[in-house]
Amino acid sequence: MYVAVKGGESAIAASRALVDAARRGDTALAPLAVAQVQSQMGLAVSRVMAEASLHDPELAALALLQAQGDVVEATFLLRAYRTTLPRLASTEPVDTDAMRARRRVSAIFKDLPGGQLLGPSYDYTQRLLDFSLLRGGRGERSNAPTAQATTALRQADTDGDDIPNALAMLAAEDLVEASAPSPGDPVPPDITRDPPRYPLARTGRLQMLARADEGWLLGLAYSTQRGYAQSHPFVGDVRFGSVSLSLVPDELDFAIEIGEIELTECQMVNQFAGSDGAPPQFTLGYGLVFGHGERKAMAMSLVDRALRTDEFDELAEVPAQDQEFVLAQGDNVEASGFVQHLKLPHYVTFESELQLIRQLRAEHQARQRAGAEEEHEGASQGAQG
Repeated sequence: MYVAVKGGESAIAASRALVDAARRGDTALAPLAVAQVQSQMGLAVSRVMAEASLHDPELAALALLQAQGDVVEATFLLRAYRTTLPRLASTEPVDTDAMRARRRVSAIFKDLPGGQLLGPSYDYTQRLLDFSLLRGGRGERSNAPTAQATTALRQADTDGDDIPNALAMLAAEDLVEASAPSPGDPVPPDITRDPPRYPLARTGRLQMLARADEGWLLGLAYSTQRGYAQSHPFVGDVRFGSVSLSLVPDELDFAIEIGEIELTECQMVNQFAGSDGAPPQFTLGYGLVFGHGERKAMAMSLVDRALRTDEFDELAEVPAQDQEFVLAQGDNVEASGFVQHLKLPHYVTFESELQLIRQLRAEHQARQRAGAEEEHEGASQGAQG
């Protein structure tokens, strides 16, 4: 199909050189370093890690730098690298209730065990351009000195007791559905090794949602709030922080801690009027993503709840409740590939389409001429009569 691109190696090499020059930008300015991206563009780094399904802040920052800040392209680069890595072991399930939280809020309780921990968030800032940053400043609207704020941030990273889940009080009264493994506690499918088959179990759906495009999930989540899924959600518990990873080595019969990663978790509470098999109670949508990504985790939790129609005898009537529609179109690497491949040479295909259109137009014009001649003959005969 792409035979016509032969001989274009020099043009392609020149294009790649232009990419390098565009990435470098003004040579009068200091080059941007990977460490700077990792340290100062943390939210973009988190999104790339989440959508590439690889927790490595340094490599995510490298991908962003290489892609000139294009998050989808950076996700492609990091996920491609991920496919080259060996699968060494599987860790134990993480305990998010034991998270060393840098931020934790609940929209449904004013006072709750562990308290509200506002942490680093744009929720409490004015959405106004801070022109002090143009002058090399560090943000003129900060209420705390930078050194003090940095010390507090580091202290939050190293201190802090376990913060209990905000929904524990509702669970104790049996007012919210219990969070329990599926019947029989089956091993979750691995969507990176086995292609999804619909309908997909919730464990598989959550994997696909965790690495789905944030914009896609955000639009679907918004639709559920706009009346397309009869959803009236509340943020029960959303938290961001570090959790420990542990695994059981082959030579041991107990788990050992091997490190930690940063996660954002959201549990979204939804009303449920009950059914023949379940009493009226609050139901949950769940979201969990790498790094600091509250918007993604919240959108994921809304879409997760929308996809649980079969569990609550609900009708799947809107796009956000259609598994195949939601999941199959949510991967930004696949979506980007399908859209951007249209830029590649399609000369042969288009030539066949062009010939077909010319043939169809010729036949259409012939039919029009024939019709016009018949109409003329009919008019002539009528005049003679």
